[in-house]
Amino acid sequence: MKVAVYYNNKDVRIEERPVPEINDDEILIKTMASGICGTDVLEWYRIKKAPIVLGHEIAGIVDKAGKNVKNFRIGDRVTATHHVPCMKCHCCLNNHHTACETLHRTNFEPGGFSEYIRIPKINVELGTFKLPDNVSFDEGTFTEPLGTVVRAQRLANLKEKDTLLIIGAGISGLMHIKSAKSKETKKIIAADISEYRLDAAKRFGADYVINAKEEVIDKIKSINENRLADIVIVCTGAMAAAQQGLKCVDKGGTIMFFAVPNPNETFEIPINDFWRNEVKIMTSYGAAPNDLKESLELMASGKINMKDMITHKLKFDEIQKGFNLVAEAKDSIKVIVEANR
Repeated sequence: MKVAVYYNNKDVRIEERPVPEINDDEILIKTMASGICGTDVLEWYRIKKAPIVLGHEIAGIVDKAGKNVKNFRIGDRVTATHHVPCMKCHCCLNNHHTACETLHRTNFEPGGFSEYIRIPKINVELGTFKLPDNVSFDEGTFTEPLGTVVRAQRLANLKEKDTLLIIGAGISGLMHIKSAKSKETKKIIAADISEYRLDAAKRFGADYVINAKEEVIDKIKSINENRLADIVIVCTGAMAAAQQGLKCVDKGGTIMFFAVPNPNETFEIPINDFWRNEVKIMTSYGAAPNDLKESLELMASGKINMKDMITHKLKFDEIQKGFNLVAEAKDSIKVIVEANR
């Protein structure tokens, strides 16, 4: 089978490997679509494990099923996540599933950028879901990334009456906009330095957009009756965005770091101001099984339409072009690689 092996952002090679063998508790998925995630091109994060087959936003067809597998049959249309929690440890029992050590150790083989994927037993049981009939393979690749958005907004306790500021209108920021719109959030403001992305933010539901090079604080106050944002979600790892986010949250508000800067970078937090004003600083990482189920339900019900976010569909052999598009972060939103078609 073909696999795409990541050496660095500019060197993704198509190579041949044997189709993985499965045991009685596993399934083999014939990959039909894989999304390229922004974290796939986060070079400082990925290159230390290179060469590696990346890809974790997948949808496909069950090609083989072990004799002990009860919930899936050959021919089922499915999506699967690479990381799953144990559901038994202290973190899981206290709703911090994505801090679970099992979640950080689990994965499927060899990765989503391959023609076939072996899904281990724990992933079959906790991280594999049948696609509803009205959810396509391409849409199915959004299950995991949308699940991470669902989780973050729940943790941040986003409410209908809130004014929400999204900093960074790339794919994750745009999904946050769509998700907040489905909750009928009062005011949704998007900030970015790219006019292309700001235009996309308008299309996908932002009530207001601000070029982040301008006086963002003044703009927010003019929009929000002289108040800052109740909830700020930072969706880019740019240091300037992290620093800006700290200045844009209102008294009693919450700042959620959905994306974070390079680990070698540090910045100051005005803790005395935050202490005085009861500002909450939060993070969110990944998605748990219930988040993934919710994201599928949102797509199946039509509450969130993901199809219009797909800007590029590429053949498997064109995956290097896809990595270039995502890494450049210019005129693309969601890039899908289609295998076995």
